[in-house]
Amino acid sequence: MIEPSLALRTAIRARLISDTAVTSLVSATSIFAGSSRPEALPCIMLTDAQTIFLGYTAGAGYAARVFVDAHIWAIEDGEDTAKAIGFAAMNALREIPNADGCTIDEFAKPSVRWLRDPDPEKNYCHGVLTFEAVIRWKL
Repeated sequence: MIEPSLALRTAIRARLISDTAVTSLVSATSIFAGSSRPEALPCIMLTDAQTIFLGYTAGAGYAARVFVDAHIWAIEDGEDTAKAIGFAAMNALREIPNADGCTIDEFAKPSVRWLRDPDPEKNYCHGVLTFEAVIRWKL
């Protein structure tokens, strides 16, 4: 593994699509990586990673602190639907997810921000969950 944010994003997605409380609100195909306003709603879009390399570990490994944002978009009942999805996602990720090719040593509880669409004609609600983890891996 060369970029730990990809491993964390994949682990988060795997946990979300395996949780029935999440997939009862948003289909597994609507939980994906992306970077623009989605067309099909509701959805959870995993974007905006930040990696801070912490240095080397014992045994010629590496460590990094990684942040991944999960954008929640909803239009039907906007705020209520988005917040229900966000709550389900936070509950699904209370424990450290499994990541292939690395070890997640720390997994902080997510923070969330809620944003309204600036266009008053629309009922979009947009939430951003931020996940933080410390990850170790070897090349």
